[in-house]
Amino acid sequence: MRPGRAMKAGRTATFSGRAAEEIAERLYAAEGGRVLARRWRCPEGEIDLVIEQDGALVFVEVKARAATAAAAAAVSPAQSRRLIAAIHRWCAAHAPEPRDMRIDVVLVDRSGRAERIENAIAAEGD
Repeated sequence: MRPGRAMKAGRTATFSGRAAEEIAERLYAAEGGRVLARRWRCPEGEIDLVIEQDGALVFVEVKARAATAAAAAAVSPAQSRRLIAAIHRWCAAHAPEPRDMRIDVVLVDRSGRAERIENAIAAEGD
C-alpha cells in the first residue's frame, strides 16, 4: 500500500466513525437522551458516548462498517473488557452515586442506517 493511501484510509475511518457517533447521538436525543460525554478517553480505553436517559446512564459503543453484521463482528471480547474498565474509571470520576446503567452498541452501516442493541455488553457483577 502506498503511504498516501494509508493516511487517506485513516482519515476516512475517523470521519465515518465520527459520523456514526453523530447518528447514534441523534438516535438517543430523539428519545430524550442527553449527552454527558463524547469520545471520553482514559488509560483503559475510550467510551464513544455517555448518555443520560430516563435517569439511567447509557454507555454507547458505536461501530461503523459497510454492513451492520460486519460492525457487530468488530466488537471483540478484548475491546469489551477495555470498555468496561473505562466505564469504571468514568463512573469513579463522574458518577460516584449508584445509578442504573447499561452498555449499548449502535451498529451503523454504509447507508447511515443504525441498529441499537441495548444491554449488548454485560459488565462484571451483572
